[in-house]
Amino acid sequence: MIRTITFAMLLGASLFAQQKLTLIREFPGSTPPHLMVEVEPSGKGVYKEGADSEWPIKFQLTPEEAKEVFDTAARCGYFNRELESGLKVAFMGTKTFRWEDGAVKQEVKFNYTMDEAGKAMQDWLEKMAETEQHYLRLERAVKYDKLGVNQALLLFNAAYDKKRIVAIDQFLPLLDRVAKNESYLHMARERAAGLGDLIRAGGPPPAQPKGSQ
Repeated sequence: MIRTITFAMLLGASLFAQQKLTLIREFPGSTPPHLMVEVEPSGKGVYKEGADSEWPIKFQLTPEEAKEVFDTAARCGYFNRELESGLKVAFMGTKTFRWEDGAVKQEVKFNYTMDEAGKAMQDWLEKMAETEQHYLRLERAVKYDKLGVNQALLLFNAAYDKKRIVAIDQFLPLLDRVAKNESYLHMARERAAGLGDLIRAGGPPPAQPKGSQ
C-alpha cells in the first residue's frame, strides 16, 4: 500500500513538473521591446529581456502567488480561446500567452483584451516583469552606482507601496548588503534596513515621505 501511494505521488509530481506558463510582450520602440516570463507550478520563474537573452533572471514566487497565476491561466481556459477584443484601438504590443502540459501546447496572441481573466493574466505578466526590472535596477546600482542606490530604493519602495512587487524575498540580499555597508549613503542604508525589516515581518509597505527624491 505504501509503495502504491508513493508511486502515485511521484507520478503526480512528475506530471505537475511538466506544466509551464510562458508570457511574452513584444512592443517595438518600448523599453525593453521584448520581454518574457516563464513560470512553473512550483513558483520557479525566469525573466528575460530579449528572445535570445544570455542573462535570464531567476525568481521564486510564493506558493500563494504561484497558485493565483495558475488559477488565472485556468480561468483563461489555458489559452484555448481568443482573447483579442476586436476593437479598433492603438497598438499596445503583442502579448503571447502559452500553456505547456507535457505534449499539450496551447497559445493565444492579442493586442488588447476585454476578457477579465485575460486582463488578470496580463497584469501578472506586467507585475512579474516590473518586479525583475526593479531588481535589475537595484542590483546594478548596488554594484556600480552607489550614489544611485537611494533613487533605486525609492522606485522600488513606490512599486511595493502600489503592490506591484512579487517574489519579494529575492530583494533581501541586496537590501541587507546596502543596510550593512557604510560606503552607501546613510539615507539609503536606513531605507534598505527598513524595507528589509518590513519584508521579513510581512508587514504593509512603508509610506513614502512627501517630497521624497
